Order: sequence, then C-alpha cells, then structure tokens
Amino acid sequence: MSRPPTFRPPACARAYALRTSRGEFAVLDAEPDGDARDRKGTALLLPGYTGSKEDFVALLEPIAAAGFRAVAVDGRGQYETDGPDDESAYAQPELARDVLAQAEAIGDAPVHLVGHSLGGQIARAAVLVDARPFRTLTLMSSGPARIAPAQQHRIKLLNDALAVMDMSEVWEAMRALDPPEEAATDGEQMRRRWLRHRAAQLRATGGQLTEEPDRVDELAAVRPLPMHVLSGDRDDAWPVPQFDEMAVRLGAVRTVIEGAEHSPNTDRPEQTAAALVDFWSRH
Repeated sequence: MSRPPTFRPPACARAYALRTSRGEFAVLDAEPDGDARDRKGTALLLPGYTGSKEDFVALLEPIAAAGFRAVAVDGRGQYETDGPDDESAYAQPELARDVLAQAEAIGDAPVHLVGHSLGGQIARAAVLVDARPFRTLTLMSSGPARIAPAQQHRIKLLNDALAVMDMSEVWEAMRALDPPEEAATDGEQMRRRWLRHRAAQLRATGGQLTEEPDRVDELAAVRPLPMHVLSGDRDDAWPVPQFDEMAVRLGAVRTVIEGAEHSPNTDRPEQTAAALVDFWSRH
C-alpha cells in the first residue's frame, strides 16, 4: 500500500465533499494562485487498492505551482467516502461511472485523468465508457491485465481474512507479517485509513485486480486521447517490461521514475509531479 509522507494537505489544497450525480466523494482540491482563467488545466487523481486521496498529497503543491488544478478523490468505500456493504456496488462499471460523474462535477472539462494501480484500471474503464470528459489519460503503475501471481496470492489471503475477521483484526495480522521497518512507519493515521475502508470494497476490487483482462487494444482504439504510462524502475505488482510493452501498444508517452517502486507518487513525488506536468503541458 502507498504510504504518504503526511496526511496533512498543503496550504494550496482544501478538503471537502464533492457533490456529484452519483453521491458525494471526499476530495483534496489544490488550485494554483491567481485567476482561474489563467489555469493551465485540471487533473483528477484516482488512488489505488487500499489507498486514498492522501497518496497524492506530495504531488499537490508542485502541480498547483505549475499552474494546474489537481483534485484527488476517495472512491466509494475508500477512507472518507462512504459506501455500502454490498460488493456489487463496487463492480468496475459502477466505479467507472463514478469517475465520469466526478469529472463532470469538478468542472473544467475536459480534465487530465490519472489513475494509480487499481485506480488506473478504473480510469481505463471510465475512458472506455466515454472518453469525452478527458483531455489525457495517465496510467501510473497500472498494468495491462491482472497483477503478478505473487500479488494475486496476497490478495486471496487478504480476502480470506476479510471473510472471517473484522477490519481491526486484519490490520493487526497484516502488521505482523510486514517487515519491521515497514510496520514501524505505519502510524495511527494509516491504521485509521484502513479501518474506514469498506471491507466489501476491498473484497470486490481485490478480486478485480486478480481477474482483470487485457483491454489495451480496446484502449488503443480510443483516439485521439493522448496517453501516458508512468511507473517506477521497480514494481512488485506488474513487471516493469509489461509497462514498456503496454506503452508501445498504446502509442503512449513512457516515463520511468528512477528510484521509485510501485508508488512513485509517494516514493519520488517531485520527479513524478514534474513528469505529469510535462505531459499535460503538451496537451
């Protein structure tokens, strides 16, 4: 899971509930200084599995400083956005329609869409429903199909645990399995975020990650939407060569963030923000 350096948003960002046609979603909305008419564009940022809008906290200030508005969102059942206990509510088509509603509600369409990991596959699904609300698409550490076998096994273990344990018990079990240096970095805010996720959301989206088909050719047919594949130089969810191949198939810009792993947004935020801004500035 992404470990944001802080859960406190920068001064340029405000937290509020974004009202949409599909309900309210907790967001962090970072705007550049000056007149809104001078804004270079707006980005909608979707977090990954077990993540939240705070995974983008370190990107918000440099993105706003470059003249772009950035809106990071908790999807339904993630952290500060409520959701039902029914797994069917988190089917990928439902989550894709949520993204379309979010893009409409924040205004400034078309927006630059960014999805990290699971968020990238949800972003892809949204674009395949309707690409018109989006100016560009960035898939960040989000592969072409299901995740690597080792990660599939981990998600199966987690889903098995969620079926018989409550969220607090599962958290303690996960901490016991983590390397000591990682467990030591997980403070009360990480625990609080975990406890506020809906178990049904985790079970449903975890299943999606283990079963997602390859839809790259479908996405490549969406023209003329500019696309960007961004990742670290190491990744345990998808092999990095899969990102390289996907970028070729999509005709996408390819960015590798040196020294970053599955979460370049938290591992190397300045370099990641610069790469996003550079890509958006071309469009």
